Amino acid sequence: MKRLKEFTLPILALVFLASCSSVKVVTDYDKEADFNTYKTYAFYKTGIDKAEISDLDKKRILKAIDTEMAARGFAKSKQPDVLVSIFTKERERVDVYNNNFGFGWGGFGWGGGFYNPWLFGPGFGWGGGFGPNVSTRTEGSLYIDVIDTKNKELVWQGRGVGTLNNIKNIEKKEKRIKQFVAEILEKYPTASQLASN
Repeated sequence: MKRLKEFTLPILALVFLASCSSVKVVTDYDKEADFNTYKTYAFYKTGIDKAEISDLDKKRILKAIDTEMAARGFAKSKQPDVLVSIFTKERERVDVYNNNFGFGWGGFGWGGGFYNPWLFGPGFGWGGGFGPNVSTRTEGSLYIDVIDTKNKELVWQGRGVGTLNNIKNIEKKEKRIKQFVAEILEKYPTASQLASN
């Protein structure tokens, strides 16, 4: 039995880590919009300037959006069919583990300087022992909006919610941003998806 417990704890930790790295995505769109006519895009500077994250992180997000839009056949244009904007939100989460052996796990924050950034809060921490264990973490949301330039209306919105686990490694941060953007834009409606609805 002791051997089973020794084996089970690392597995639980791995499952918990995997769940922390996932991005939960929710989308909404205007059923009246003809998504098949949208071929070109540009960034909506006014909206992006209001996003409360560091300029470096904005740059990383926009670069990831460029990659995903190109993969979907979009071209950048000075006279675009749609404008793409972003904004962010954050909220504190408190997790209580009430079991015989408790442990908590948080995620590191990122961004820098003047702003405590959009995706992600207090540091990693193990708390072993018996009884309830409480951990807090900041959960961030990245919204990507697509606006029809002719009628100036929002036609699609994707929201990704999750945490970022490493503040020190720039490559891992960039990879996480790419994952966020890719998983959100994966839900952007294609012709085949619209036909099946």
